[in-house]
Amino acid sequence: MHKKGFMELARAIPLLASMEQTGGLLRTFLKQWGGTNALKIFLTIGSRTGHLRTLRSLLGFRLEKIAPDFLVSLWEVFGEREAIISGEGRFTYGDMKARVFKLANALQSLGLKPKDRCAEILCNGSEFFEAFFACSLIGCPMPFLNWHMTGPELIHAINATKARAIILSHEFIPAVTAIRDSIPTVEHFIVAGGKAPEGMLSYEALLARAPDSMPATRFIVALNPYTGGTTGMPKNVNYFDSIGYAFSDLATPPGVSLGEYLRFLILQFSFMYYFGGTEISDPVTKNMRCLIPGPLYHAGTIAAWVPFILLGGTGVIMKSFTPEGFLKLIEEERINWVFVVPAMLEKILSLPDRVKNRYSLATMHTLICAAAPATPELKRATNGFFRSRGCPKNVFTEFYGSSEIAASSVLMPADYEEKPERYESVGKIRCAETRIYDKETGAWCPPGKDGSVLSRSLTTLNLDYVGSAEKASRSFTFVDGLAWFDDGLRGRMDEDGFLYLTGREKEMIITGGVNVFPNEIETAIKRHGKVLDVAVIRYPDKVLGEVPAAIVQPKDGAALSDHEIIEFCREQRLVGYKIPRYVEIVSALPRHIDGKMSKKELEDKYWEGIERRG
Repeated sequence: MHKKGFMELARAIPLLASMEQTGGLLRTFLKQWGGTNALKIFLTIGSRTGHLRTLRSLLGFRLEKIAPDFLVSLWEVFGEREAIISGEGRFTYGDMKARVFKLANALQSLGLKPKDRCAEILCNGSEFFEAFFACSLIGCPMPFLNWHMTGPELIHAINATKARAIILSHEFIPAVTAIRDSIPTVEHFIVAGGKAPEGMLSYEALLARAPDSMPATRFIVALNPYTGGTTGMPKNVNYFDSIGYAFSDLATPPGVSLGEYLRFLILQFSFMYYFGGTEISDPVTKNMRCLIPGPLYHAGTIAAWVPFILLGGTGVIMKSFTPEGFLKLIEEERINWVFVVPAMLEKILSLPDRVKNRYSLATMHTLICAAAPATPELKRATNGFFRSRGCPKNVFTEFYGSSEIAASSVLMPADYEEKPERYESVGKIRCAETRIYDKETGAWCPPGKDGSVLSRSLTTLNLDYVGSAEKASRSFTFVDGLAWFDDGLRGRMDEDGFLYLTGREKEMIITGGVNVFPNEIETAIKRHGKVLDVAVIRYPDKVLGEVPAAIVQPKDGAALSDHEIIEFCREQRLVGYKIPRYVEIVSALPRHIDGKMSKKELEDKYWEGIERRG
């Protein structure tokens, strides 16, 4: 580190040391690794790179010099511990290390070089993590392709990143073959989980031919997710520059001082501490055992597997989510950490009592929920159910975030146990900087006043949409000389720093000049005992322009009518202009398992041939 950088770090140390998040993270690592293993990890790094070089790298904050050796040392120290459980496959850290090395060497033998992108379109399974680690070691960002994408959307997502290789599950061969002539940068198609057709390569055959020695490394944090794409084409987000700056000389500097960067880095990863990292300990393996029921391509799901990446946790992967399978795995694999979306919880709680009460859930410590709004009733019901199945404490936790800002707020059991009204919030701002801004007056909102939710976080420091015509800079608002990311959300904050979301500006319904946010109406309708899911959308009206419409999915076997929903809204004391003017009962809503609802898809059939806003 040059002299200026060292002086910046020296000035920042007192502030960093005084942060609750810094002490909490250090205690989390010590708890999860164990003191003896922590010493072994650092001694192993030293033996791989030279103890003096390691010390100089740590003191000089040149982590790119030791980042790959840290990962490999962690795998070696936890060699016999289970790293990944996927279906019938059970891989120790030693097994995973050998397969990661083989894949990394295989990709290099195909000609992939640092900064070349190797995309994945993989079903949930061990191959996702093997690819992620292999790409990280050799410096290749890994775009996370959503397996629901097909045709023009998939073409756009691949071409935006100029990927040179794609690792795909056998199930997606037809979708990729259909667009092959439209993705000219892709030279290598690597098929996992089945026979590769002519012109494609077999994943397992590549591994069989490759050495299991350490590849030539040029480390990068290969995290490369996409935005949800519910309001347009998915955009590729460059985490490898923001999260990865500290660990890779390939990353672009973030444009802030080293001390400021480290502060945001600590804030972001402190969610591991707030969600119980200093408390969780499996009685057998002494580590976190993380269930991963959601799609691995989804940015929010990263919260499910960070403990596996950094803390020596065990990742238990569901290829596809089923409510009973979820409960079964918690009992069988002693799960204590999981990330879910509200739709999953709704389906679990809707199971017949004779099914959902079969399983002991006593090991669960932290159930993290995000990606879509969860009602206070759902949060309470989740706690009630898990406690009824053996949990000694409330398990529901939550964060607010997005693909662009990662995590910002954190809601912990202690928060709503102290003040039950906090069930209505998405937690306290703990992992980033988030404030409420009044765009009309150009001033920050006082506590309790509704406004635009603006954030500064680790991942917004270098935010860019790779290969997209839409520039991330358009989503920033400058206040007091600083760039704040505007996620298009409305909300308010209380005097204690807890965030309450009102709705999304792009979904706002303007009925007769009055602004209506669907979230409030959806929350009210979800209180109906027969409702599984609901989407409130814009519906054309000749007089008012647009009015609220509710598209409702009943619980299995439940009979519902439009009249019943409208009367229930009146009982919930919604004011007249917020009561849906139109209700449709449907068998299923277009909500993916990652929690995202495609409201545009719902609106399109009602607005065909009619001009609408946005």
